[in-house]
Amino acid sequence: MNQLIKILILEDNVIIADDMQSMLEDIGYEIVANVVDFESATKALKENQVDLALVDIVLATDKTGIDFGKHIRDNYNIPFIFVTSNSDKATVENAKSVHPSGYLVKPFEQQDLFTSIEIALSNFNEESSRAVQTDNDGEEETKHLSSSVLRNSIFVKKNQHYYRIPFDDIQYVKADNVYLEVYTADKNFLVRSALKDYLEKLPSEQFYRAHKSYIVNIDHIEAINTKDIMINGKNIPISKEFREFILSNMNS
Repeated sequence: MNQLIKILILEDNVIIADDMQSMLEDIGYEIVANVVDFESATKALKENQVDLALVDIVLATDKTGIDFGKHIRDNYNIPFIFVTSNSDKATVENAKSVHPSGYLVKPFEQQDLFTSIEIALSNFNEESSRAVQTDNDGEEETKHLSSSVLRNSIFVKKNQHYYRIPFDDIQYVKADNVYLEVYTADKNFLVRSALKDYLEKLPSEQFYRAHKSYIVNIDHIEAINTKDIMINGKNIPISKEFREFILSNMNS
């Protein structure tokens, strides 16, 4: 099931908070929590699936939004955007110390909010996909999956929204010139990427390049013959190497 982006709002001005929530829900995001202080925000973060947080810096308590940003950095792997009326040098420097994914100055319009969120999510996914991990011998580098840090799923943009698609829901990916079509059981999404690059973002034990134009999720294969496999009733061409790989694993 494809899910809309889930957002947490930490803002102690109730009028501004409600206005932000209305803007976000009108765009199509889901607000999982709208809270006024650090303690409520940490509790909401613990109890909910959160994809992004919007954080006011100056709160009417001892703990600030910067404290909450640090809490996110230390305990979670999600982007967050500071939303504040303060743009003085000292505040900006303090904010930079916890590496927010964005900094939005009040007052702002709905489009400003949408743009900040979209850029933050896009940059977060790109940074995650570029991260590498070196093994103990320092010889092998393996790319982190950009969505493994997002609970075994990947973000795909459609109609100005980023949708979360669990890896298990992806049936196959088809190359179409400079674009890819990502297919689930009931939807398809258009992505601008090379097939090879996209394959590196998916779990290697589950997704394979079955043909020069296709990546398939082997868990969704329904049937196989000499030239094709069937997924969700659709015949997908396969290479000789992939057919031999599937047959050898069936017989092992």
